[in-house]
Amino acid sequence: MLVEAGFTPVEAIHIATCNGAQFLGDLDRIGTIAPGKQADLVVIKGDPSRQIEDIEKVETVFKDGIGYDSARLIESVKGMVGSR
Repeated sequence: MLVEAGFTPVEAIHIATCNGAQFLGDLDRIGTIAPGKQADLVVIKGDPSRQIEDIEKVETVFKDGIGYDSARLIESVKGMVGSR
């Protein structure tokens, strides 16, 4: 929606990550990738900085240092949650 409102994909990603952490008062701990910060990461197939729709092509999610296969997670809850 941010891109539809006129922001570039990079600006939209920054707003959702860095600005979100700053708003929550946690920018010193999360929101950007830097030594000493906590980081849950998402591996995306594509380049959302050029084509924001690629943000939905999640391959792997790293949460607390553990990688999770996105497709397997979605399949495991199919029909129980969400619209996929």
